[in-house]
Amino acid sequence: MRVVIQRCKRAQVTVDNEVVGSVGIGLMVLVGVTHEDEEKDAKYLADKVAGLRIFEDDEGKMNHSVQDVGGAILSVSQFTLYGDVRKGKRPNFMAAAKPDMAKTLYEAFNRELAAKGLQVETGIFGAMMDVELVNWGPVTLSIDS
Repeated sequence: MRVVIQRCKRAQVTVDNEVVGSVGIGLMVLVGVTHEDEEKDAKYLADKVAGLRIFEDDEGKMNHSVQDVGGAILSVSQFTLYGDVRKGKRPNFMAAAKPDMAKTLYEAFNRELAAKGLQVETGIFGAMMDVELVNWGPVTLSIDS
């Protein structure tokens, strides 16, 4: 699995002109799943995301996690994280997991985050979504399981 994490002041997902997920201070997390992934990958990444110290303390050092600051998570499934553009100009998505498997692991990732007491908002799996974000910093990191 692969996640791209962006520290945000606010973020939201809209589908068909309706806001389906919205957070204030917290993390915008794009989530991709590949063929070899298992539930242990979802758990590993949820643990990493929840505990990642990328929020500043009183001295301006990144010492606080999203849990520490009472932030929320906007999680959006993003199969294009496994797009391969090494050949040609059109991305190849062969490394992305099939939708059934991807949805199962995406939902497991979100459940793991929620089990840690985090507010987890989501987009709609497989839908065409408009994603808005105010990236705070900016701070953007990617993590593979």
